[in-house]
Amino acid sequence: MLNRVSWAMLLSSLAAPAAQVTYTRHIAAILQKNCQACHRPGEVAPMSFTNYREVRPWAKAIRAKVVARQMPPWFADPKHGDFLNDARLPQKDIDAINTWVEAGAPEGNPKDMPAQPVFIDGWNIGKPDAVFTMTSDFEVPTEGAVPYKYFAIPTNLNEDKYVQFAEIRAGDRAHVHHVIVSVRYPEQGSLPAAGEITSEARAALARDAQRAANPDGRLVGWAPGEAPLILRPGQAKLIKKGSVLILQVHYTTNGKPGRDRSSVGVVYSKEPVEKRVITAGAVGRNLVIPPHAPHHETTATFTFKDDSHIDSLHPHMHLRGKDFLYRLVYPDGASKTLLSVPRFDFAWQLTYFLREPIAAPAGSKLEVVAHHDNSANNRFNPDPTKEVKWGDQTWDEMMIGYFDYTLDKQNLRQPVQSSSGGQ
Repeated sequence: MLNRVSWAMLLSSLAAPAAQVTYTRHIAAILQKNCQACHRPGEVAPMSFTNYREVRPWAKAIRAKVVARQMPPWFADPKHGDFLNDARLPQKDIDAINTWVEAGAPEGNPKDMPAQPVFIDGWNIGKPDAVFTMTSDFEVPTEGAVPYKYFAIPTNLNEDKYVQFAEIRAGDRAHVHHVIVSVRYPEQGSLPAAGEITSEARAALARDAQRAANPDGRLVGWAPGEAPLILRPGQAKLIKKGSVLILQVHYTTNGKPGRDRSSVGVVYSKEPVEKRVITAGAVGRNLVIPPHAPHHETTATFTFKDDSHIDSLHPHMHLRGKDFLYRLVYPDGASKTLLSVPRFDFAWQLTYFLREPIAAPAGSKLEVVAHHDNSANNRFNPDPTKEVKWGDQTWDEMMIGYFDYTLDKQNLRQPVQSSSGGQ
């Protein structure tokens, strides 16, 4: 039987209010960890969330987005794959934000505020070891379709360099739709040393690329939501001495003139490199989407010639993209779904970094299956009455299952043995 003191203590505990959720004590840390990579000055998000004054007007909007799991953006079906950069908020964080807003979004005691993370201005990969920038501005017109532009940037490297991290900074985000940076080795043929590449030179570039294999050809890409190049310790991409970086830039007009001078920053590997990472793709280049088709399927495959390991996956489509799936089919016919994106979002071109690399034995096939919605029910569809084919512009379509992989047999830390047995 409880005595009078015990009853008093119990009643007191039942009557005590739950600890109040405040911005400084609970919410700031959640936003710092999960939101500020984009929501800070100079980054892609349209508003900054670095302090209470900035956050408070958006409190209800933040709650709506996180409760609906629209923010942070993450589109992988949790039933398939385990990813290093899984951006989903834990339910306890969603509950904390909801409780905070319900209580009127109180600030709390400023002494409870956690230290603000230190970001390198303009970069998410940390301070680059080198930054390569277009040698001149490109003037974006006010209207019309702008064909893909190609720019050469000399690296002026006097020795080979292995890159572990790379990031693109678009100079004019209002007009730059995407940027792809590739590495052109000196032995792949001459090009203009710097500046915009003419159509004739681009044709020569394409011919040379077919004759000279370059496993480091694609260095890094950027589109809204796309992550920088982030490789594991001991993995890298090679920029040879005397290489030239080629920027493929897609500009979109918006009624206002623009001026762009984009850059790419790189961080070199600080330890001996074991493997060079190869970027490849399963490409559905022959896609033809009929008018009004709500669920048009396109497939593509890539066959591994050597024992390999897959490190990351990056699905790419345009405005009619609906869903995307990667499936690895082993030589014995067994298969495994690596990634399923039930709701593809063109505005967020995410790369999915596997927590552990997936083995792809020689003879395995990476299958990609995608669907496009060319119906009037797709509110992003430019014109549901038209047949849609492969093309560069956003009103055209693409279907590419990009992925990064390494070769099991490669170990750059071991000296190469010559045919005579020497080194």
